[in-house]
Amino acid sequence: MEPEHVAYGMRSSYGLPHVTPDLVIDWERGTAAPTGAELTALAGVLWCSVGDLVGTPRTLREYRAARGLAAEDVARTVGLELLAYVRMEETERWRGTERQSAALAELLGLSLPDLVTVSGRNGKLAELLRNAVTTRWQGYVRPAAKLLPLDRRHVEDVLRQLHVVYQGIRTAGLTWAGGTAATDAGEAGRDFLDHIVDRFWSTVESTSPY
Repeated sequence: MEPEHVAYGMRSSYGLPHVTPDLVIDWERGTAAPTGAELTALAGVLWCSVGDLVGTPRTLREYRAARGLAAEDVARTVGLELLAYVRMEETERWRGTERQSAALAELLGLSLPDLVTVSGRNGKLAELLRNAVTTRWQGYVRPAAKLLPLDRRHVEDVLRQLHVVYQGIRTAGLTWAGGTAATDAGEAGRDFLDHIVDRFWSTVESTSPY
């Protein structure tokens, strides 16, 4: 379908007279993002689900849109004023209480990693984890446990394991001071740090006491 066809379908079938071909093109290019109502209409015109359009959600708004929920529904369910909730979506920083976070996770089907993502804490977590595995991991147990709703002893165990693995990779690179082996070890170390958050959550899951 051309942008003209999409825009026409959204105007005629979903009562969105402001949707133009240029707006559809902006959505395609990523220079603009559709609202919840526009996203629902767009999915209808394209004969797909909202989840198909959103792909893998990364923000609070995308998780909500993937579930086909209005902002009003989420705000009411978790116990927030609508404007306060919308502000969190706009800033991409969930700031609810523990009770509200639990309600949000249940409503949107969020895992713990998802909840950390919508809270905007992934960047801080990645920084803590990189420092923990490259230096003395013991010094990062407390800040990591404060950042995450996990038992401190579990966080300690996971950081220790990640540190051991990374230092093993680094030691291999130092042992093979040159050649292909050293290059491979260096690339493995960089890859480990680049995907440190994913490795953290996989280790959390594999070592969970529950």
